Amino acid sequence: MGNVVLVVMEQRDGRVRRVALEALHAAQTCADAETRIAGLLIGSGVRAQAGSLAAYPWSEIHIADHPELEHYNPEHYFAVVHRLVEQLQPGMIWFGHTAMGRDLAPRLAARLQAGQISDITAVERSGGEILFKRPIYAGKAFETRRLTRTPGVITVRPNNFPAEEPNGAAQAAPLIEIPFTPAPDLRTVVRDVVRKTRGRVDLSEARIVVAGGRGVQSAAGFKPLEELAAVLGAAVGASRAACDAGYCDYALQIGQTGKTVTPEVYIACGISGAIQHLAGMSRSRIIIAINKDPEAPIFKVADYGIVGDLFEVVPLLTEALKQQA
Repeated sequence: MGNVVLVVMEQRDGRVRRVALEALHAAQTCADAETRIAGLLIGSGVRAQAGSLAAYPWSEIHIADHPELEHYNPEHYFAVVHRLVEQLQPGMIWFGHTAMGRDLAPRLAARLQAGQISDITAVERSGGEILFKRPIYAGKAFETRRLTRTPGVITVRPNNFPAEEPNGAAQAAPLIEIPFTPAPDLRTVVRDVVRKTRGRVDLSEARIVVAGGRGVQSAAGFKPLEELAAVLGAAVGASRAACDAGYCDYALQIGQTGKTVTPEVYIACGISGAIQHLAGMSRSRIIIAINKDPEAPIFKVADYGIVGDLFEVVPLLTEALKQQA
């Protein structure tokens, strides 16, 4: 492996996403004593964030701070990453397996003619080689891959690696400013960002997810789920059936054609358990299913099942949790 590793730290709304620290931990797993681990933070007004991250085990943190970088623009962000990669010549470049990472990583790999492994869930060393584990066939099986050329471009599935902890005893990593000049002939311009997701917890990184299916019966049927999520500090998700029925926005969709989530606890309310939905949540650590149909397929993958009407069970569960708080 090259003596430099680069971790691209994604931020949103002024906060570095947890998956960036998970990618840092994965990069540390691959590093040796001589490896420099560099971070890259892109955005507008992100110097304060970089300062708070300096106590983590970075060798250096590079900052691209400019008003034009406030919102993700693939051309601007790619230009920043590619320029720094050419400068540092890293052996590996790490991203979170997020919408941004899934967009930037293959662009970068194609430009560099690099090896790419996406959506990894584990890293191990064997016989001097670094091996990467990733799910295939909608999570029904796993494959192990290795890089055959450098640099390697890697994306990390959220909630599969522990987030790296700050090393308070270490000397703070130096912050290095990257000059940025907006390109005059952009093919893509971001005019505005409209958010339609419910709640404040990021669905893809949530430790607990409360999801509703066609069984919620209406948009108003999500209210008990949102109340439960508020007590648990959870994110709210949905099956495709609920989205297709117009009960919620497609931004909440979990499944083969939606988001893939791997929370510690997944509470499925009124979700039958179609294979397309299971593809997006079956790797959750604990699955709790609430459904009035005892034959619903979701019970076959659930660790705990409650046969009952979600409109009776969920409020009772919410009230019990409030009393425990």
